[in-house]
Order: sequence, then structure tokens, then C-alpha cells
Amino acid sequence: MSTEDSCPSKANPAIGRLPRPASMITNVDVSALVDTDGGMIDRSIYTDRGLYGQEMRRVFARSWLFLAHESQFKKPGDFFTTFMGEDPVIVTMDKTKTIRAYLNSCRHRGVRLCRADAGATKMFTCTYHGWSFDLAGALQSVPNEKAYPEDFDRKDWSLIDVPSLATYKGLIFGNWDPNAEPLEESLGDMRYYMDAMLDRDPEGTEVMGGVMKWELEGNWKLAAEQFATDWYHVNMSHASALMVMSPTGRGPKAEIAATPGRQFVAPNGHGAGFPTHPKSRFDAGPVHEYYDYPALRERLGDAAVEGPMTTGHATVFPNFSYLPVNGSIRVWHPKGPDKIEVWAWILVDKSMPDEVKDAQRLYNLRTFGPSGIFEADDGENWSEVQAISHGFVTNSVPLNFQMGIGSERNDGVYPGQTSELYSDAAGRSFYKHWAGLMNTPAWHEQGQPGQ
Repeated sequence: MSTEDSCPSKANPAIGRLPRPASMITNVDVSALVDTDGGMIDRSIYTDRGLYGQEMRRVFARSWLFLAHESQFKKPGDFFTTFMGEDPVIVTMDKTKTIRAYLNSCRHRGVRLCRADAGATKMFTCTYHGWSFDLAGALQSVPNEKAYPEDFDRKDWSLIDVPSLATYKGLIFGNWDPNAEPLEESLGDMRYYMDAMLDRDPEGTEVMGGVMKWELEGNWKLAAEQFATDWYHVNMSHASALMVMSPTGRGPKAEIAATPGRQFVAPNGHGAGFPTHPKSRFDAGPVHEYYDYPALRERLGDAAVEGPMTTGHATVFPNFSYLPVNGSIRVWHPKGPDKIEVWAWILVDKSMPDEVKDAQRLYNLRTFGPSGIFEADDGENWSEVQAISHGFVTNSVPLNFQMGIGSERNDGVYPGQTSELYSDAAGRSFYKHWAGLMNTPAWHEQGQPGQ
């Protein structure tokens, strides 16, 4: 299985063929809205419809976005439909077993070409007028083709491909930028923290079951930022869940509740937080018993097993997050400034016995699935923030991101810069990178009016 990531194709010439009027591409300087030195964020970045449109152009159209897991594609014709920002895409395996991705929109009248969530096919045929495209995206059949002009050429009407595709240890990412920075360079030191979940098993990982999907009221950044940086909310927001899961039913001991830990801070917006107290790990019993910890220490290193492999959470900028402790990987799909559609998979090690995989699945559902005891707490918080942020006065009051200012350093143990576990450092970095992208013309804006 390959993704042609070593040589991204050129952008489809159909993109941007018709110039957009300046009124459609007006961009706002967000410098005054994000003060990462002072640790303050303006709430309008969560509510403003114009800024949301700018995010689609300058953040999502130029960032590496998670699409699917390699284990979802076993033979040519297997496909999965998802989104890059609000752009629908089809991810499929072609006849050469190469993973490809296309804009899920028929080139004729723009209907969503494939409406199924996943499946297998030999051709993608539009239900509107019957145009059919093969697994390589080429237009193969046009009903009543003789009625078109003599210079009509099917080759000019292939599907719009996602020009840059790459995988990292089973995770498939796409980028609309045809000259995007290579995925592994974009991840940088984040790879070490991802490996604590993705590289435990020499056989790799696979997703188990289908995709869980649910909607939340809130802005996508609230969720992505929390998973990158916020351990501070755990003891308060999840107090009832921690009590349920503690052996005594009274919650964790003080030394565990105030656990030491670290927070990874990437300059390009990625972040990971993880406790390092040995009793902070609360994997499902069968999963904990399955792991050969001495072997994992030899494979990943002592620091990784004691830290990022524990109860932490992390975000790959902009909207892919994961929880190593229960194998949850998820995307925060933006659906307007006020709504998130969460897509979550259960990730397991391939070598796990079936009963251990099932224990991981059940543990995932009970903790961070759509009905999980932790998941419900988080969704409530984000929805509450969003619910009141449209108020005139409320929207003018900045939010505080000052915890841990100046604490970032190379600690000599974990790669890259880290901060204390209880810190907003990765959050500040997340928004600094977001603001930098928002204020910089993207690849598709070259030559457009107003740039």
C-alpha cells in the first residue's frame, strides 16, 4: 500500500480557474485577536463567520489533515468518505493498491458523487446525471456524450485530486497544497509522542469497528486546543468520573490528582500533555496485563513508557486528536463556527488477542466514546463556552491563557520544548500558529485580487 507521498502531484488545473471577486476573499488581520506573549485570546475567533471562512482558506486548505487509517483499505475499490475542513472527499485504493483521495463532487453539476460512508466499488457514478469515474479519478462514461461540443474531452473533467497524500505509521493525511512541507517534517518532534501510541506493536495498529460520529455545539478550536494543552480541567470537570473509576469510590489520592507531568509544545501548533506519576495510568485491566512493559521500554524508551504512553491526550494541528490510554483517535470536523462533528475510531495493536482488543473497545466506549463518562463532561464545557460567546459584552472580554508563561524549555528528557503539565503553553503555541496561517496568503491565493 502506498500514497505517492514522496512526489506530490501538481494541483489540479481546474482549481481556481475562474477568478474570485475580491468580496469573496477578504481576509482579516487577526494579530489583535491573539496575544500569545500576554496570554490572552479574543473570543471572536470562535464566533465570527468571516474568520471561519478565512480558516477554511488559510488553515484547512494548507494543513495536513487526517483522512483515514490504512487498515480501512484492504483491496482495490475499498473507499471511505470524509471531509477536509468542509470539503467532502473520497479516499480509495486504486487498482495498483495506491491510496488516492478526491474531492467528493461530480465535475458536471457538483452533486456529492459518493453518498455512502464506506464500501467497495469499481466506479463512482453520480446519481444526478450518471457521469462515472474510475478509481484513478478519470471520467469514463458520459450519458448522451454526442450532445457535447466536439472539443469536449473527458480528460479535462477528471475528479479534483488531493495533490499531497502521506502516511505516518498507519495514519493517512492529505493536504490541498501541492507543494506542502513533507508530513514527517511537519510533525517534527510530535512523532515521538505519537509513537507512544502508534509504535507499541511491531505489527502496527488497526482500527476496530466503524466510525462513531456525533455533533456538539461549539467551535472546533475549543476541542483541538484542549486536547493539545489542557490538563488543568481534569480534576474539576471529571471529578465524578474519577470517583467512579477510583478503587475507593472517593476519587484519586491527592498525590495522583496533583500528578507531575509534562506538556509538549510544538512551534507549528501540535501539543501533547501527559502525567508521569506511575499510578496515573488507568488502562483497561486486560490491556494493562497484556503489555510487556520491559519490552516496551526497550522499544520506546523509559521516558515514553512513563509519560506519553499513559493517560495523556494530544492534538496534531489543526484538528486531529488522540488518547493513548484507550486507543481513541478523532477528528474535530468544523461545521460552521458554532458546531463540531466529532468522528472517532478505536485503535488497537494488531498483535493483541481478540479478547484484549474487545477490552480496549469497551473501555473506549465507557470513557471517551459518545456516551463516555469523560466525553460528556468535555462536550458540556465547550458547548457552554460557545453558548454565551455571541453576547456583545461577553464577546469583548478576552480569555486567559497565562498559565505557565515562560516555563517552556528543553528538559533534557523529552524531545522538543516542554512545559509543566498544568500549563497553557501548547495552547498559546496552537493559537500563535493559527494566527500566523490566518495572516499569510496560502498557495491558492497567488495572483488573486487583494493579495
